Amino acid sequence: MDRRARGAQVEAAARAELERAGLRLQAANVGYRGGELDLVMLEPGRDGGTLVFVEVRYRAGAAFGGGFASVDAGKRRRLVRAAQLYLAAHPQLAQLPCRFDVVQAEGDPQAPRFCWLRDAFRLDDA
Repeated sequence: MDRRARGAQVEAAARAELERAGLRLQAANVGYRGGELDLVMLEPGRDGGTLVFVEVRYRAGAAFGGGFASVDAGKRRRLVRAAQLYLAAHPQLAQLPCRFDVVQAEGDPQAPRFCWLRDAFRLDDA
């Protein structure tokens, strides 16, 4: 399986996991010059809920720090910029609170194990 197909498979599994937790998909694989949003989801709640920008990181093993460690300052800046562009294109969502989550997937891509880090970073960290 090539890298792109494996990534799509793991992202679909992560999406299903988040949907089981109650989040609703708004968009997937939204690309902008300089960055891409893997998943944009809505966590229902009062006042319309929270818009969640989810970065899915797959690693076969924990070598090199795992998926969480791979979301470095440069990656965070690209995610924030892509989120800003997404909100500019969807002004009806721009008033919702937003957060950035990272889902680390590891192991067999056919049945990955997930670790979901809610509120993984803030705008100040990017």
